[in-house]
Amino acid sequence: MTATTPIRWGILGPGSIAQSFAGGVAASGTGKLVAIGARNPAKPGLAERFPGARILDGYDALLADPDIDAVYISIPHPGHAQWAIKAAEAGKHVLCEKPLALTAFEADAMMHAARKAGTFLGEAFMYRLHPQTKKLVELIRSGVIGEIRMIKSSFGFAMPGFMPQHRLYANDLAGGGILDVGGYPASMVRLIAGAAVGKPFSEPDKVVGTAHLGQSGVDEWASALLHFPGGIVAEVSCSISLSQDNVLRILGTKGRIEVPDFWFAGGNRDVGLGRIDVIASDGTRQTISVDEKRHVYSFEVDAAGEAILAGGQEFAWPGMAWAESLGTLRVLDKWRAAAGLEYGIEKAEQRTNTISGRPLLSGGTAVAKRTIPGLSKPASVVALGFEDFRTFSSGSILLDAFFEAGGNLFDTGYVYGGGYTEKLLGEWLKNRGVRAQSVVIAKGAHSPLCYPDVIGKQLDQTLERLQTDHVDVYFMHRDNPDVPVGEFVDAMDREVKAGRIRGPFGGSNWTMERMDEAIAYAERTGKQKPGALSNNFSLAEMLEPIWAGCVTSSTDAWKAWLTSRKMPNFAWSSQGRGFFTDRAGRDKQDNEELVRVWYSERNFGRRDRAIELAARLGKSPIHIALAYVLAQPFPSIPLIGPRTLDELDDSLRALDITLSQADLEWLDGGSLRAA
Repeated sequence: MTATTPIRWGILGPGSIAQSFAGGVAASGTGKLVAIGARNPAKPGLAERFPGARILDGYDALLADPDIDAVYISIPHPGHAQWAIKAAEAGKHVLCEKPLALTAFEADAMMHAARKAGTFLGEAFMYRLHPQTKKLVELIRSGVIGEIRMIKSSFGFAMPGFMPQHRLYANDLAGGGILDVGGYPASMVRLIAGAAVGKPFSEPDKVVGTAHLGQSGVDEWASALLHFPGGIVAEVSCSISLSQDNVLRILGTKGRIEVPDFWFAGGNRDVGLGRIDVIASDGTRQTISVDEKRHVYSFEVDAAGEAILAGGQEFAWPGMAWAESLGTLRVLDKWRAAAGLEYGIEKAEQRTNTISGRPLLSGGTAVAKRTIPGLSKPASVVALGFEDFRTFSSGSILLDAFFEAGGNLFDTGYVYGGGYTEKLLGEWLKNRGVRAQSVVIAKGAHSPLCYPDVIGKQLDQTLERLQTDHVDVYFMHRDNPDVPVGEFVDAMDREVKAGRIRGPFGGSNWTMERMDEAIAYAERTGKQKPGALSNNFSLAEMLEPIWAGCVTSSTDAWKAWLTSRKMPNFAWSSQGRGFFTDRAGRDKQDNEELVRVWYSERNFGRRDRAIELAARLGKSPIHIALAYVLAQPFPSIPLIGPRTLDELDDSLRALDITLSQADLEWLDGGSLRAA
């Protein structure tokens, strides 16, 4: 494509908004509508509604069409992520109707696919590209109404009665107001709060919300409050069964601005002239119009086209760049969570496929497997921790990707997420049918409930949450030196004999002395002895405990002990919790934890050598830090905790690094030079 070659558009899903988009393409300067992908291509009237476009049989046919450069996705919300990912894999650029996805986690997966494919992905909030929006931002920045204090915005309408089959009321189509129209006021107030401080957008530091959930379980009317750094407060509301005045109000110290129906620039799906009312404190009113007569959808068509022709992967401002789409969806996620709104299609029962709509695959080789003493089946060289997720639909994205890459070792704990991490993993293992292939790490007896009689009781709940009859590896999450160590060994030995622990057990955050004592007790009494440890281990030595009761095994004495015992250590914070990233430089004193836990001349020397080696290998220092943990002369299994697919992929880049013993010694103390 060249600057004079039109972008050849295909539309996936021929609904009413698709027809409006087609009008925008016709009025654009960069696009040409070529084809429509329809599940029912024989439906009467399609050819008339989309003149000149070929009608193709199904969405896959559209993605396979070599004459299509870009795809506009206008199907119901639940299909956005699946088809955007498939489009990226097919090499197609994507403009996706709002909401970009059901959650920020889904949107991140879409961006991950586009990033890998080198394709464009944009969220179709067409109001953002209309000249009215840019003019509004200019007025805010000019100070015409002084300092911004409050923003009030709504998008609400009343459907003609409850219609269970209509997409707006259908739970299985993610109906309701928050996802369908709540993103308009949510994105707008973030834009204005940003403009007030000279930024493209601003992230709220607090979101509280509520909603009325109707007969079908979707939100029929809802409101939220957003607080932004600096004191700006925003009220947003939406509805599908309640009419609202739909006027954007921006309140400042010198007056206010009002914008009616900002998403259509005060017009309709064809033309919005753009009207902004500025009302001074004394009541005088000035009406500003951009007097724009172009088709309202043509602006987003051209903005997407210009980005594509320039080789960009996201909208330029004032369009919704990826960071802004993610930020808006995080607001909607919090709003929905506060209202208790989780659609049935987000739960395990209906999430039987991966985010791309395909069955889970096995046999990946990006993550190798190894034999760990005491385990009857091979385990991946790294273990996945995932305690940040609170819904099945969000957590399964990362679990699926890790498993498809070859990972089968999963780290959980009784206290993680108040028990939800175990429940999520249990649902995923059952849903995907991969329990027999997986190795599950469980932990219990966290302080203050660190007693022998707690182990069995908590394991009862753990197994129920995991929907299994055993765990593969078990750790006491903390030690209690006031209790004789033999009592803990006896309690875990009973679970081994009952078949509820079928691999090694041991201590997490246990001292060397207590481990030696526990092993000696087991050998003396004929009990199964502790065969694994889960302490902090990293290229950077933990100077002070991150949390109370934490123990590091990164000292020279610990390394010698682990090597002599050939003791498997499942290392948490294996990459120094950000110490090896750019934000951990010597001049970065604003992170209390980094400074307190990791800052020492010896650790900075290790970091400097990791940077040097990374430069030679074409990697990053954090890859070297992970490779260091993997290369130890004892079984060393890092626990990694990526929150996104990009972070997972980045961690896996360390797995092809081979470090020699000389490399390890040089990184650790600089005594030898790495080859």
